[in-house]
Amino acid sequence: MKTLQTVDLHVHSNKSDGSFTPAELVAHAIEKGLSAFALSDHDTADGIDEAKEAAKGTGLEVIPAIEFSTEYEGKDIHILGLYIDHKGQAFQKYLQNFRDSRDLRNRKMCQKLTDHGVPVSYEALTARFPGSVLTRAHYAKFLLEEGYVKSMTEAFERYVGDHAPCFLPREKVTPAQAVKLILEAGGLPVLAHPVLYHMSDARLDKLVAELKDAGLVGIEAIYSTYNAAEERQMRRLAGKYGLLITGGSDFHGTTKPGLDLGTGYGKLFIPYDILSDLKTYLREKGCYHDRIIFSDMDGTLLDDKKQLSPEIYDKIMDFTGKGGHFVLSSGRPLPSILETAEKLGLILPGTYIISFNGALIYDCGQNKSLQELRVPMDYVQKVLQLAEEMDLHAQTYTDDAIISPKDDAEVDYYRQHIHLPLIVNEDPVSIMKKDPFKLLMISLEGKEKLEAFRQALSPLAGDLLHTFYSSPIYLECCVKEASKGNAMRFLCDHLHIPIENSIAAGDEANDISMLEAAGTGVCMINGNENTKAAADYITKDDNNHNGFLEIFSLLH
Repeated sequence: MKTLQTVDLHVHSNKSDGSFTPAELVAHAIEKGLSAFALSDHDTADGIDEAKEAAKGTGLEVIPAIEFSTEYEGKDIHILGLYIDHKGQAFQKYLQNFRDSRDLRNRKMCQKLTDHGVPVSYEALTARFPGSVLTRAHYAKFLLEEGYVKSMTEAFERYVGDHAPCFLPREKVTPAQAVKLILEAGGLPVLAHPVLYHMSDARLDKLVAELKDAGLVGIEAIYSTYNAAEERQMRRLAGKYGLLITGGSDFHGTTKPGLDLGTGYGKLFIPYDILSDLKTYLREKGCYHDRIIFSDMDGTLLDDKKQLSPEIYDKIMDFTGKGGHFVLSSGRPLPSILETAEKLGLILPGTYIISFNGALIYDCGQNKSLQELRVPMDYVQKVLQLAEEMDLHAQTYTDDAIISPKDDAEVDYYRQHIHLPLIVNEDPVSIMKKDPFKLLMISLEGKEKLEAFRQALSPLAGDLLHTFYSSPIYLECCVKEASKGNAMRFLCDHLHIPIENSIAAGDEANDISMLEAAGTGVCMINGNENTKAAADYITKDDNNHNGFLEIFSLLH
């Protein structure tokens, strides 16, 4: 998909005071030809997951963001947080405390309105605007719809405006506190639309200087209502304090008539270069929101004792803690990978699993599969029958167990490292309720028998199946679409991460498709020669001597 050249880094949904749902925003952004937008609702991140889900497979990047309302010397100041970890524990705790305070304030305002002869209950208000962060605009709309006022303006003047009798100010943090919170959430704090505060040049300069000391990263220098002189002023101010510039429409849908997403009042243009500079800054500061590492397990991440060194573990923790995504990519069944990952402490934020050599993709955070590619049962029968005829061990799987026609030396060997229940049945297909993700042929004598089977299977497999080696004694069989490389492409698209920002590491033939698809393909020095030939980088040390550590030096 061609990368488009415009973005919008300040957008609101109906989760705060906009009129579009997050999914509708995604559709509108695609219609407007944007390549990315930041969903930055007021004091809530509730719409981000819905927007990201709606954007799957579209090529549109949804940037997780928020707009904090703060107070500075009696003025209402807004701080944008771009690329926040909106699911982080500390961030969620703050939002919950804020929600509790906000709900109490809304209940008090409803009581004030009722005391002034306008009976508005908190329950009725929340029922009218389900899932929204209530603002004074919601109160005004409710009063208009109920016939208590003849216009939104009247509602503000008589009841909920700054100097009206039913208004209660929101509990606010200072701008510096908001900057700190955004930084703790791994985000980029930005001073939103400074021109709108109508400060003197000296007072605005003082605010920016204070926020720069607190960790401010950017200024919204491109905005829907700015004229050319105001934009130049904001760019100069950003330059004076070494701040990045951002831009946004502040789109609210029908609540701001005439102002559209991406184009503002018609002349707004925010080039993709603005977003590229923000991403570069994140990487230079050791933040990895748009970076992803795919790692094979056996022979790559783990040593020959199936252990993970403390040094590698610490690097992974640092990488994921700074927003990076880490993916375990293995031929193993999912329960086996989960068991190992839990023992090693690798179920981390931003962790995904590619199982069965790409046939199953699993989101650890959501505890659900993202894609499943299964082998049709009639083909399972063909593979098992041919293996029996050629006196070769073949096994398949339920979602959580091994199924083998025999309890033989091969399955005993396999289960030394893959700790799954074993079901022995001469006719595996007869007891299977679902199509399996893969089949596995094992020959403890080496490749000769496996290669003969592979050649014999080829005409039976047709265009549906493919076979590949995951070790000299393991021959895998999956549907053709199932590969580590294809799974990698799927996940990069799902997470809106350019595939050129990916690193993949492996050591065996089943890793080749992943190394070839990655921005940087890494083969361990202990890997086979064909895999080395497909790699961009070969480690100097092997998997028993922390060779995987070298990958982290390739991130920048």
